[in-house]
Amino acid sequence: MKKLIILSLMIFCAGTLFANPLVLYYSRADENYGVGYIEKGNAAIVAEMIAAKTGADMFQIVPEKAYPANYKECCDVALAEKNKKARPAYIGDVDVSKYDTIYICYPIWWSDFPMTMYTFFESHDLNGKTLIPFVTHEGSGVSGTDKTLARLYKTSTVKEPLAITGRNIQKDRKKTESSVDAWLKKVSK
Repeated sequence: MKKLIILSLMIFCAGTLFANPLVLYYSRADENYGVGYIEKGNAAIVAEMIAAKTGADMFQIVPEKAYPANYKECCDVALAEKNKKARPAYIGDVDVSKYDTIYICYPIWWSDFPMTMYTFFESHDLNGKTLIPFVTHEGSGVSGTDKTLARLYKTSTVKEPLAITGRNIQKDRKKTESSVDAWLKKVSK
């Protein structure tokens, strides 16, 4: 029990090392690979964990046009968007100028960000900020998206990303939370 309390305090303190944090995320529920239909998307689950542990504000990128609920159909649409370099519109906005640290949570789609993330990136200046990527995937890992962030925002510090398979997030929340805790401790140094 003492170890759990100490770890919780360490994680809380780690979260407070970054001033004005934001958790920016895109997530999709519906049918997902390896788990069937889910109520809450994988990146949303982890985004909420990060926000709770760091005291960060949250902003969800929600596409104006929802992706198909069927997994294969969604994959087809996502691939077509990637091939066209589409920039799908999203709902709402957030003033990123007041945040120093931005946790960016997203799934890997076709070895890249979902295209609606690029819509956000191209309309917001994240230069000079600390960017901390978190990725959900089903085998492709980070796919170089951390390097893409570094190219897009040359004066930002891009911290080491964490990548977890979506099915593991759905099936083992305790293990996911332990991974997030260890990662937060590491990226806060």
